[in-house]
Amino acid sequence: MSASGGTKAIVAALAANLAIALAKFVAYLFSGSSSMLAESVHSLADSGNQGLLLLGGKKAQREATPQHPFGYGRERYIYAFLVSIVLFSVGGMFAIYEGYEKIHDPHEIKAWYWPVGVLVFAIIAESFSFRTAIKESNLIRGGLTWTQFVRRAKAPELPVVLLEDLGALVGLILALGGVGLALLTGNGVWDGIGTLCIGVLLILIAIVLAAETKSLLLGESAGLDDVKKIEAAVVDGDTVTRLIHMRTLHLGPEELLVAAKIAVQHDDSAAEVANAINAAEERIRAAVPIARVIYLEPDVYSEQAAATGANPAKTPGGTTH
Repeated sequence: MSASGGTKAIVAALAANLAIALAKFVAYLFSGSSSMLAESVHSLADSGNQGLLLLGGKKAQREATPQHPFGYGRERYIYAFLVSIVLFSVGGMFAIYEGYEKIHDPHEIKAWYWPVGVLVFAIIAESFSFRTAIKESNLIRGGLTWTQFVRRAKAPELPVVLLEDLGALVGLILALGGVGLALLTGNGVWDGIGTLCIGVLLILIAIVLAAETKSLLLGESAGLDDVKKIEAAVVDGDTVTRLIHMRTLHLGPEELLVAAKIAVQHDDSAAEVANAINAAEERIRAAVPIARVIYLEPDVYSEQAAATGANPAKTPGGTTH
């Protein structure tokens, strides 16, 4: 995985979640709190998710093959989508089941200091993990809001870790509230309600992750900034006079396909057209280094065809991305 910041955030989250999962499970054994059991499964699922992200990053580095000529960059999207499935099934559905059982068969929490102590420790550990994810995201977020960053990021790892860590922190607060109310009232139903809330939270986060990674799997175009850079780089005003239309597609987070029809001089020789295309490709790669697969089709621009053409994909008029 070339995104070192994403890898750093994943490793930090993995280390935190493994330690927290063990601590929560020990607290469950001593206290019998369903919130602690749900939270231990949640942390274990998160640890597995971070393992999936690391595995996806490793597999995405494989070289292109005749069967997969555009490489394996989308492996990272596939494994990010698997994360949403694991979070939904293992984390969310288990927590809802456990909360339902605890509400129907409540029992008093024993050794209260175990769950409370572990939850406080977990909140501190998750806060450090969340801080790392925020710090690494800020390096590439630019002027985007956090919502825009999650929706527009082409590399899935940081948005996944951010949402997981946010969900973990909110889930810990819910668990602490459920355990606290159960201790104050002596009614174990509150522990079950806290567990149910954790399950609903995890399912909502899983749905958001699934929707965003599905869009990446289907294939997203380059960001607006990269599109503008490519448009500016293609035309030199001499050998390439106009960009007629263009399509871009992310083959992976750091690999972009560019296909465009460009206007060249009508009296250029074949050699001059070939040189113009090669020069345009060099300018595109210099402007947007992740544009690694480029197909440029030369054409002669016609103002009349542009004015009457209804389909910009077939007629030299209009620009689409």
